[in-house]
Amino acid sequence: MSLRIGWEERGEGSPLVLVQGLGYARWGWEPVADLLAERFRVILFDNRGIGESETPPGPYTVQEMARDVVQVLDEAGICRAHLVATSLGGMIGQELALAVPERVERLVLVCTTPGGPNAIPMPEPTVRLIAEGPTLAPLVALRRFVENALATGAPDELVERILAHRIRTAQPLEAWLAQAAAGAAFDAWDRLPGLELRTLVLHGTADVVVDPRNADLLVARIPDAELELFPGCGHLLYWERPEAFVARVGEFLA
Repeated sequence: MSLRIGWEERGEGSPLVLVQGLGYARWGWEPVADLLAERFRVILFDNRGIGESETPPGPYTVQEMARDVVQVLDEAGICRAHLVATSLGGMIGQELALAVPERVERLVLVCTTPGGPNAIPMPEPTVRLIAEGPTLAPLVALRRFVENALATGAPDELVERILAHRIRTAQPLEAWLAQAAAGAAFDAWDRLPGLELRTLVLHGTADVVVDPRNADLLVARIPDAELELFPGCGHLLYWERPEAFVARVGEFLA
């Protein structure tokens, strides 16, 4: 049964769907959405469990979340679209490209992982923060998570911008856990050699949320994949270097 999924569109041109990660609604594309909309018909949506989308009981699966993307494509009247997907969204992007490749034109995977036991585990700073989070005041924990997703020394104004959005669309803990369960259970390792779409893998070298070595694994497993690293950038590299991100994505999708 389909859920209510909140979505919007901007711009004209070839359809381009943006898929966010754990704990981020569609505002997470703020620095790049309008720039991409200068060249593409950009579709932004909220994953189940956040923003304007419904929050069914969890745990969720990446397969369910990929079906939500298909629902958005259907509601927008789009048969086939480019996909730019980050973090948990990158897992959703892999699943969509594997399950219904006829709906995806080209795939851009950002700061994500193939999942499963063959992937490089989550870096220790994030493991410690997740363990410590429940002992912190909610706003302190939220700020720490934002800071952790950016490279060390990120400008305070950038932290404050993202934090304000996260406060505005704060998830109940059970919704965050439901999304997190989807990522924890995902494993595309054995299926990735069958992913036949042109794929671009982007990763920040200073990412402490998803180990950057996972980018190498994805490129090695996906037959037609290319890699570009963003030196010194963290997990939210498109907030840190939006113009460079848009230029590289636009070049790949052209």
